[in-house]
Amino acid sequence: MKILVIEDEAKTVQLIKQGLEEQLWEVDVAYDGLIGLQLATRNTYTLIISDIILPGISGLELCRQLRSKGVASPILLLTALGTTDDKIVGLDAGADDYLVKPFEFRELMARIRALTRRNMGSIQTANLLKIADLEMDLDAKTVTRSGKEIVLTAKEFSLLEYFIRHQGRVISKVELAEKIWDITFDTGTNVIEVYLNFLRKKIDKDFEPKLLHTQIGMGYVMKK
Repeated sequence: MKILVIEDEAKTVQLIKQGLEEQLWEVDVAYDGLIGLQLATRNTYTLIISDIILPGISGLELCRQLRSKGVASPILLLTALGTTDDKIVGLDAGADDYLVKPFEFRELMARIRALTRRNMGSIQTANLLKIADLEMDLDAKTVTRSGKEIVLTAKEFSLLEYFIRHQGRVISKVELAEKIWDITFDTGTNVIEVYLNFLRKKIDKDFEPKLLHTQIGMGYVMKK
């Protein structure tokens, strides 16, 4: 399993690379966005970790170009910009998660575990999940509704899979934070709502019936 680290701060690169190699990960490093883009399009990575502020092209532009080229590897952005608006911009560019600098390595590892859980051999009980006319192929990592392909990020795919596997049950934000993000829910962030809005636009906006519903004060439920 291989991770690409795109970061121009030597100390940060050393911290991440050494820590990941101690966890038996193979690590490639790029010190600017353009080289990172070349590596990410030529090779297959289990995860891409990228700073936002980079020489060449920014981490945000890197995300946009990789997604436009069909690269589906999860992307974790590192940023010194910690406001909600900054985070939303990163997520909207195609990133799957973010981590605000400075950070502890154990928090980085928690984010990595959450993003790579599926790629690290988690056992699926079914290869095809379905609700109404929405289908998920867990082997091909594809989603279709009414025969139309829907392109999801890795995090959106994880969210949708969790909802379909628990369809009909109301799922709280706390549960989503723990199961999908592998973190304790922070009431001061709206990242979960942001991702759910992204998911709704893709799977529900142009289709009927609507499948993802809000239960005010309780959580969310997927049902026909």
